[in-house]
Amino acid sequence: MHAALMWTINDFPAYAMLSGWSTKGKLACPYCHMHTDHLWLKYGRKYCYMGHRRFLSRDHKWRRNKSCFNNETENRDAPVPLSGNDVVQQHASFEQETFGKTRKRKRDDDNKWHNWRNKSIFFDLPYWKNLLIRHNLDVMHIEKNICDSFLGTLLDMDGKSKDTLKARLDLQHLKIRKDLHPNVSNGKYTLNLACYNLTKDEKKMLCKFLHGVRMPDGYASNLKRCVDLEGCKVSGLKTHDCHVLFQKLLPIWVRNILPKKFVVPFLELSLFFAAIYSKELNPEELAKLSRTIPETLCRLEMILPPQFFDIMMHLPIHLAEEARLGGPVAYRCMYPVERYLRTLKGYVRNKAHPEGSIAEGYIAEECLTFCSHFFGNIDTKLNQPERHEAAARDEGPAGLSVFGTIDHSKKGFTFETLSKAEMKQIRHYIITNCEESNSWTDEHLDELTRAGAHSVQKRHRDEFVDWFERRIQALHKEGKVNDLLYALSRGPDPRARVYNRTFINGFFFRNDSVERDLNTQNSGVVVRGDARSGNLDWFGVIKKIICVDFPSEKEVVLFQCDWFDVPSANKNQSTGYKKDDYGYIDVDTTRLRYRDDPYILGIQAEQVFYVRDVKKINWVSIVRLKPRDLYAMPSVGNDDDGTGADADLLDIVVGDTNVPDIDGDVESWSRSGMEGASGDASDIPKIPEVDPGYDELQSDSDSCDDDETYINDGHVPHLVLDESDDDEFFV
Repeated sequence: MHAALMWTINDFPAYAMLSGWSTKGKLACPYCHMHTDHLWLKYGRKYCYMGHRRFLSRDHKWRRNKSCFNNETENRDAPVPLSGNDVVQQHASFEQETFGKTRKRKRDDDNKWHNWRNKSIFFDLPYWKNLLIRHNLDVMHIEKNICDSFLGTLLDMDGKSKDTLKARLDLQHLKIRKDLHPNVSNGKYTLNLACYNLTKDEKKMLCKFLHGVRMPDGYASNLKRCVDLEGCKVSGLKTHDCHVLFQKLLPIWVRNILPKKFVVPFLELSLFFAAIYSKELNPEELAKLSRTIPETLCRLEMILPPQFFDIMMHLPIHLAEEARLGGPVAYRCMYPVERYLRTLKGYVRNKAHPEGSIAEGYIAEECLTFCSHFFGNIDTKLNQPERHEAAARDEGPAGLSVFGTIDHSKKGFTFETLSKAEMKQIRHYIITNCEESNSWTDEHLDELTRAGAHSVQKRHRDEFVDWFERRIQALHKEGKVNDLLYALSRGPDPRARVYNRTFINGFFFRNDSVERDLNTQNSGVVVRGDARSGNLDWFGVIKKIICVDFPSEKEVVLFQCDWFDVPSANKNQSTGYKKDDYGYIDVDTTRLRYRDDPYILGIQAEQVFYVRDVKKINWVSIVRLKPRDLYAMPSVGNDDDGTGADADLLDIVVGDTNVPDIDGDVESWSRSGMEGASGDASDIPKIPEVDPGYDELQSDSDSCDDDETYINDGHVPHLVLDESDDDEFFV
């Protein structure tokens, strides 16, 4: 048996160790290599990486725009990544460095090896130079660092904000965006509020918004513990917290507060990460992302200070092409690696010898896993039940679409006798939503219409159940319908099983009364509309989970819900419903509708969670979710017409967020009528006489101890062997 190495999955500092190309300094981008666009900031004393206009089409108007960018036109082409043969050719121009510390020496910019630190040993593999992707960019940490930069800048957190006095002085030194330059008078300086800055009250609103968010069970950690309402700070976010924050929560809040010229590119970048993180990638959609991400970064270049554009802000421009070559990001990111590193770290018992402890723990885990295969009657990690029990659904050819098989092992229910009115409502909803009974539904409506009855829908709702029962009984005596349809017509047992929670369609649902004192929210539900309803979706909150039993060991799961207001067909607004230009939906939780029709089938339900508005207490924004462990895989088989395979039965597409186009250039970068920060003019630093840069080589060992670009995601802490602080080792 032979093994082949497809690529490496690593964080960005490890990228330098594995590839040999240093990810620090002015040539930090391994895709742009020697053509990396870099600028040394005089006051910020760091490199920034902009120049994203190179990736636009040659005839794009922004290439000729000077005032909104760096006062220069852009005529360069986008850099072409190095192929494997190019790397081998460049490796031939320098000698492999020896291990150990070496003395520093001046760098020659004309040297052929540019940012190479060493030769990658992977090129000893005969096929390595032919791979299109050799090392994956770390999308997980890229997204986290971008989220931290935006959040730190919005809240103006010390050490996290990219919009500081030095950033404004760099704008002044570069002679761009004059309305953001420091204003000095009477020994003091003032900074105008930029279009991405928040006032003090808005910062409190953002912290209050994040503090009050309740998300579904297992969806993310409790953000409340990370928010400091007094100091208007957010700290201690895990990597996945930033993933949820950047893609779901921040866009909801920002859209109503900040100007459109900031909101549009922010939403575009958020949707870009959501698209490449999708379980299914469409090549056409990836090609579109490759064309739009340069425009998104250029829009941000127009607004944000150069100090914002560190190397992490530049790397997204290469992610869409990498996803096209390598496939979904979920299989190439650092999430499973970091989680397993945390598992290995938990094996450490003797911190004087962590490697030996990890080896012993790993061997013990492997031995126990092997032995557990021989003990079928003992509870082990291999046969332990799932956290949530899944509701079974009978998809056999003889079953009905609404029926599931009764699972007698399910517990946690109470019996409740349904009233006649409730039974009639339930029976009517089940029959009218059963695919096999659609013909009789249409037949009854036609009869009422031909008879010239008034209020056809009302009479249909009142009379259809009894009519259907008589009709099916007659057909059953003639042998024209099966026993399941006959059981459907007779109705369920009036003694229903009522649950507080259930797991169905890949979602975990709870009723509203159970989670009043919880920090999670699993009662939000949405039912998709069809063409007859104008494709409007109905949003509500689960009040009761009911299982009704039919003969032949069949059951139907129903949700009794409170439904929020929705507009009429082809409208985006009503008294309790608003859909803005970006596609986000807000509903008023005090305006309820369809009180006489509260039931839906469990198999129709999809999950949403509601984020409360800090200004309007009764209004909430809707966040739609995708089911876990379910994929829209096509069915295997050849169609006679050659059109391809049918899609899977479960449609898991989430509603799109719209990003409107904004025309024209940015003419003002400040928020008028709002006061910004101020301070003593003596605090303004002078430009350093010498630019340190990277003209001197760092130590060729690329030691991690001196690596200032290490990205700590807060998930796997550093291994610190400090005897005085034993408790902090296990985080």
